[in-house]
Amino acid sequence: MPETHSPAAAAPDPRTAGGPVRIALVGAGNRGLTYAGWIHEHPDRARLVAVADPDPGARAAARADTQYTGWQELLAATERAGRLADGVVLATQDREHVEPVLALARAGYAVMTEKPLAPTEEECRTLVAGVEATGVPFAVCHVMRYTPYTDLVREVVADGVLGRITGVEHLEPVGWWHFAHSYVRGPWRRADLSSPIILAKSSHDLDWIAYVTGRRIETVASFGELTHFRPENAPAGATGTCLTCPVEPGCPYSAGKLYYPALRSTGGAWPISHVTAAAHGPADEPALTEALRTGPYGRCVYHCDNDVVDHQVVAMRLSGGVTATLTMSAFTEQTHRQTRIFGSHGWLRGDGEQVVVHDFRDDTVTVRTTGPSGSNAADGHGGGDMALTEAFVTALATGDRSHIRSGPAESLGSHLAAFAAERSRRHGTVETVPPR
Repeated sequence: MPETHSPAAAAPDPRTAGGPVRIALVGAGNRGLTYAGWIHEHPDRARLVAVADPDPGARAAARADTQYTGWQELLAATERAGRLADGVVLATQDREHVEPVLALARAGYAVMTEKPLAPTEEECRTLVAGVEATGVPFAVCHVMRYTPYTDLVREVVADGVLGRITGVEHLEPVGWWHFAHSYVRGPWRRADLSSPIILAKSSHDLDWIAYVTGRRIETVASFGELTHFRPENAPAGATGTCLTCPVEPGCPYSAGKLYYPALRSTGGAWPISHVTAAAHGPADEPALTEALRTGPYGRCVYHCDNDVVDHQVVAMRLSGGVTATLTMSAFTEQTHRQTRIFGSHGWLRGDGEQVVVHDFRDDTVTVRTTGPSGSNAADGHGGGDMALTEAFVTALATGDRSHIRSGPAESLGSHLAAFAAERSRRHGTVETVPPR
């Protein structure tokens, strides 16, 4: 009788073997709901068991099992009944990270927090030391580390085709309308309300330059100004709000020009969701008009209380003698970051979707593409938002923290570089970036 063999059972997937990872969300704004979206799309991998946010509409939008008005309520429930989740995603505003991160980590929760860690160097150090003392898994939302494009750039650098890396040139094109929305009219317009723009916005880029080169930023010099969005640059006859302004039709920063077309094209998604939320109304044209009439997003960009710079350059020396420059500008289209990496045997240029490599040794040019991807938060940061969320969930499911590419030590380094760059910009000095 012929011998028969039963097919071997497939090994269980370690990402799902223990059931869905339980996640609590603190802060259900645009960023928090983005991360929650991945969780809802992967019910076999994760489950949103709780949301904490003072806005009842935001809590409802998160679609969590349990709702709390703030992280303090979540912590109190934990003290009564034990941990309610395996991990917490913290997506509160810049100045609302340190206290909840430390409290939740000390309660035993793994934490994934939005960047920046905190608005001051001292608070960043306090947060990192406190989290490391607890030993819980910890991820910072440096989403650019997680994109397919970043993987490709790192692969090219690592395989040696460029030879020894000598320099990096990196452009962050914020976009004229995005800058007006977020950094003139919006929550990040003033350093005392959030943090300097080099930290609030460009810490992504400082972190990315260090990550793709595998080098530490050691020395920085920076220059930048708030040049354009000032009262003295307002057109003659301009009023305080766009809806009442007689010169609005000729203004590139007109709220009407920005938001009404965006409402029609997005159906109420970001940035409209930000604008109408300020008026606590639905994302429709009447609510938008009311928000622009009464809220911050209808203000004239020349008559706001903004103080963050609208263009900045950072020159850097990285370990191993690598030099780099970062240029952040409001006065661009909103598109992918543009990067050139220079090596002894070749150079690379990348635009967020495509990497072009020129090999000097045989004078060949190779083009590699990651495919269309988003360049901003509304488009998922080129796949980084979803990949980060998946990495955090996978780390909790498997116990393998190597999935987290942006832990406390790595993130602290880029924050320290940002603080040094801001000191340089303000005082006209060349600044050394401390190793820790």
